Amino acid sequence: MKYIFTLIFVFFTAGLFAQQVPAGKRLIQFSGIITDRDSSFVVPYVTITNKSNQEQRYAANYKGYFSFVAHPGDTLVYNAIGYTDKTVIIPLSVKDAKYTEMVKMKSEIVYLPAVRVYPWATVEEFTKDFLSMKVADDDMEIARKNMSARSINGKIQYLPRDAGEISSTNFRIDQERALNRNMVQSNPLLNPFAWGKLMQQIFNGDKSRQTSSSN
Repeated sequence: MKYIFTLIFVFFTAGLFAQQVPAGKRLIQFSGIITDRDSSFVVPYVTITNKSNQEQRYAANYKGYFSFVAHPGDTLVYNAIGYTDKTVIIPLSVKDAKYTEMVKMKSEIVYLPAVRVYPWATVEEFTKDFLSMKVADDDMEIARKNMSARSINGKIQYLPRDAGEISSTNFRIDQERALNRNMVQSNPLLNPFAWGKLMQQIFNGDKSRQTSSSN
């Protein structure tokens, strides 16, 4: 019986101490996703430093997700290559054991001075190359060459026909076949008028030869 009262007293005392712990010392599960402020794309592998807990560091995964144990009121610093450091303070008003926040980081743009690389070591080399340089044709000259008869004939000879041209040719051939379907070409060997004309030419030839021989 004495042990039972002792256990009850210990649990009661622990509960009182737990209630008297300040909010900043309570443990919570802090989770969230880190995204880019402008594009809303996730920022992977961000390093998170807890400044309030002996510089303890955590890392987000490749999807920008993080989850670790912290205290309300902790100051967290997010840093990643190409982004400006982001500071987040967990609110002291957190009552639950879990807290979630969407962290947005701003991309850091560094403007470098322009560097121009020239292939000429001296002014004389540049002048020599400039004088021997072949000026390219302008748009009008290129269009004139493309529309010349030589260029068009070359394209006709070597370029394959497209689907529209093939379809138009097949349609024209089918139309000509349909128009000439009832037209039958006559055989000259079966034409009596042709045979009569041939016999007449033969007779006229015999008469001319007899006339020439009598003279």
